[in-house]
Amino acid sequence: MKHSRSSRRKAKKRISWASILVVSLLSVALCLSTYALVSREQSDSKTVPPSSSSEKRNSGNSQQPQANEPTEQNDQQSQTNENNGNDEPQQTSITFFEPSSDRNKKIERLMKTMSLREKIGQLVIVGFPSTEPDENVKQMIRQYHVGGAILYDRNMKTPEQVATLTNDLQRGALESRFKIPLVFSIDQEGGKIVRMRQYVSPIPSQQQLGQSKDDAKVYQIAHRTGTELAAMGIQINFAPVLDLSATDSRSFGEDPVLTGRLGQQVVTGLTDAGVTAVLKHFPGNGRSQVDPHHDSSSVEAGMEDLENKDILPFRQIITNINHDRFFVMVTHIKYPVYDKEHPASLSSAIIQQLLREKLGYEGIVVTDDLEMGAVSKYFTYRELGYRAIAAGADLLLVCHTFDHQKEVIDGIWDAVQTGKLSEERINESVRKILAYKLSQFPSIENVYVDPTKAKQVVGN
Repeated sequence: MKHSRSSRRKAKKRISWASILVVSLLSVALCLSTYALVSREQSDSKTVPPSSSSEKRNSGNSQQPQANEPTEQNDQQSQTNENNGNDEPQQTSITFFEPSSDRNKKIERLMKTMSLREKIGQLVIVGFPSTEPDENVKQMIRQYHVGGAILYDRNMKTPEQVATLTNDLQRGALESRFKIPLVFSIDQEGGKIVRMRQYVSPIPSQQQLGQSKDDAKVYQIAHRTGTELAAMGIQINFAPVLDLSATDSRSFGEDPVLTGRLGQQVVTGLTDAGVTAVLKHFPGNGRSQVDPHHDSSSVEAGMEDLENKDILPFRQIITNINHDRFFVMVTHIKYPVYDKEHPASLSSAIIQQLLREKLGYEGIVVTDDLEMGAVSKYFTYRELGYRAIAAGADLLLVCHTFDHQKEVIDGIWDAVQTGKLSEERINESVRKILAYKLSQFPSIENVYVDPTKAKQVVGN
């Protein structure tokens, strides 16, 4: 009987310990389960599902642009991708006005980061029809990155207004990621080709100045003209005309030596005032009986005759003056002795072999207006731009029509994509243009002009 009670007590103790063990195990399991559940909830609270994120963005007051909507940032990224050939956009690591002791290194850093479209834009100078920045010219600056603009009477009312206009357009250019300023140009030859005649100081025709044969007078007038242009924010004057003619009032006359001598005074006078001169119209329009504004023509003269007469004034200035002080404008006329098929503006034989190699010119070459009938009647605008660049031109004038300006730029882009034009050829010209702009605008303070000062300087 005692043995039986003892056995029962031992059995109860075993059951009690077993119960305690089971309860303990259940408690541990419950704790672990609770911990796992809490951890999962905390993790879920940190990771917002895509649908919740989207709902939260769309419920805000400010809407984000949709993926297919163009933005300035997307435009810059896509342009950078065009240049790099990959999907990773480079960051803009340099701007035009960033201090640098080595100009060439600065240019190469800019070139490395610029997209192809940004480079192409620098090759083009455009015209527009208004006295204030219209939407088309704003688009040319903002989206097409053009290098500059040409001003006509249609853009100019008073010296103050012109200074304000150039400032406003420069402000738009400096909003771009590289902050590359524009250059402004004009045809201020004298005589019948004078812009804003009622305000500027009198400028005699080149024919009158040629008849005077007065070097000092030519210099003085050119310097005064340059001073007035610079006060309004204009950097380039498409003058002097070096075409030989006994009857054209735009010409110094028939004497090539006198024309070269007086042309040199114009270049020196303008550049001493801070304005770049442009020798035109290479290799000489004097013999042509057809105005290239309207149609094409050919100069049927021998090489020796041309080089001893028409080309001589250009050679004189190229030989005697530093090439960073002037540009050379090429005409749209044909010269079969050099190139039977192409007008000078589209001829590598004339631009590269004659002007650069034979005469040794190392500066910037600019075309005459690509909207002139001499070329626009025979080539599409999509052809004209890339053909001129391929021939050796650095700057293209498209002086009037927004749609034509777009076609010229898009045509250059297409030519690179299809292998008709190399990007390295574009780079050669862009390097020259950036170097020129750095010489004109050593600091941002040089970009803007004072409208009040322009009023005081121009015509006084």
